[in-house]
Amino acid sequence: MKELVVISGKGGTGKTSLTAAFASLAKGMVLCDADVDAADLHLLMAPEIIERHDFQGGHKAIINPEKCLRCGLCRDLCRWSAIDEDFIVSHLDCEGCGVCVYFCPEEAIDFPLSTCGEWFISRTRFGPMVHARLGIAEENSGRLVTVVRQQAAKLAEEQKLDLILTDGPPGIGCPVIASIGTASAVLIVVEPTLSGKHDMMRVAELAGQFRIPAMVCVNKSDLNPDETGAIEDMARGKGIEVLPGVPFDPVFTKAMVQGQTLLEYDPRSEAALRVSRIWERIAERLQINQA
Repeated sequence: MKELVVISGKGGTGKTSLTAAFASLAKGMVLCDADVDAADLHLLMAPEIIERHDFQGGHKAIINPEKCLRCGLCRDLCRWSAIDEDFIVSHLDCEGCGVCVYFCPEEAIDFPLSTCGEWFISRTRFGPMVHARLGIAEENSGRLVTVVRQQAAKLAEEQKLDLILTDGPPGIGCPVIASIGTASAVLIVVEPTLSGKHDMMRVAELAGQFRIPAMVCVNKSDLNPDETGAIEDMARGKGIEVLPGVPFDPVFTKAMVQGQTLLEYDPRSEAALRVSRIWERIAERLQINQA
């Protein structure tokens, strides 16, 4: 089983649009949206939810007013100022550290496991999909990413599918680390700007730390040919495979408005033909059977 994770050094580079386009080209795969903080692959996939599961991660303090003597010790110890004058804990401010629970002399504070999101198994027109939704202002996104990827791998094994296509989160933080840990390869999508080049190198170095083969694709490559060339030269110098760039094309936006992938909306556009070439290179690199 192979897994390709599409990532970027920052949000908005077009990785979800490319992932969706690959989904319309790939065969025998499970789709996985690991960008749980800002999931949007479902907007193009229109998934039909088959299974819905709560995600529990971390704890939140709850003060029992029947036991509380209002001594104020919990308020003094809370460095997050999460406990108000009425001794009610704000769940948006509580970090779940447990200090108030440990030091309360009356044991008046409960510390239950918190439900902070949901994950789903769905059916799409391209195949099964595993995705999730993290609650507002909730943390533990790295743990939720791990759950989503584990379920995608389990689903692929059960249905004897050879590929997991994952839309990963942007940046280099915990969710990204959780999304690429056991990947066969990562595709780094980058914009042709100076900051884009810097972001690409950060995420490429992260992939290198895990010894995961990386490929680079410059999106909107024709808008700044000089910077595109500099990015591709830098990638080659670091031993990263450079795939053909994707030209700027309003057809991406038009397809998105229609809730379609690029290949569905206009398979003969220059951008669609270029994406098809990119997918052929990726399939060859990962030795994915697309017959």
